Amino acid sequence: MEEQKSLTIRILVTMHKPYRVPEDAMYLPIHVGAALHSKVLPGVQRDDEGDNISEKNPLYCELTGLYWAWKNLDADYVGIAHYRRHFGWKPRMHEKDPFDRVVREKDIMPLFGQIRVFLPKKRRYVIETLYSHYSHTHYMGHLDETRRIIAELYPEYLPTYDRVLKQTSGYMFNMVIMERKLLDQYCGWLFRILGELEKRIDTSGLSYYQGRYCGRVGEIIFNVWLAFQLEKGTLQKKEVRVLPYVLMEKPDYPKKIRAFLSAKFLHLRYER
Repeated sequence: MEEQKSLTIRILVTMHKPYRVPEDAMYLPIHVGAALHSKVLPGVQRDDEGDNISEKNPLYCELTGLYWAWKNLDADYVGIAHYRRHFGWKPRMHEKDPFDRVVREKDIMPLFGQIRVFLPKKRRYVIETLYSHYSHTHYMGHLDETRRIIAELYPEYLPTYDRVLKQTSGYMFNMVIMERKLLDQYCGWLFRILGELEKRIDTSGLSYYQGRYCGRVGEIIFNVWLAFQLEKGTLQKKEVRVLPYVLMEKPDYPKKIRAFLSAKFLHLRYER
């Protein structure tokens, strides 16, 4: 009897500077925006090799890494995380070293075949919708133009888009671990929309920070794609697993809260 092939997984750890990486074979550190930097990060995959959009990193943020994985990486499951934010594993979330809380291949491998999509815990805005939060912290025109593009290219997604943008929570950070077949579908949909969006938004009046709109819009419309798959039945709820996420550095919560409230009530957009 022929031995069944074991499934493979690679999770990208996007970075732009040297940083500690989880010590597990499934993690692949990748230098995003490498085409724009002469500095080489030793032992780190570059996102400007093979089919890539590395030079668009100022627009797409960590999604240039996802694009590289979609076009160049051979694995049954592909994921993306960040050097300062990783997927965690609940039984170890009490560990003192944050890197000891990060999910490992031996944790997640038994779930393959049952779970097709792994997501980070939802981010909840409570007093904001996804649309209103974006419009207060960035520019609502980005989302309005995205809606027009979806109406043109994927009109069947439009009711889902309108419903999801009214939600007060979402799966954020451009973090996901996904079965390869689904990843191909998602990336084809995502990068077609964002490729059209970048043609329509004038960045001449935007700061560098606000110019990273493709990455931020991608973060939001992932929720649209996911909700549509669940509504259509392409994906079942039982095939989706939410994992905690681990911050490698302690966040400055007072500063984040001040920025959030200033954006909502004083209309001061985020600039860093």
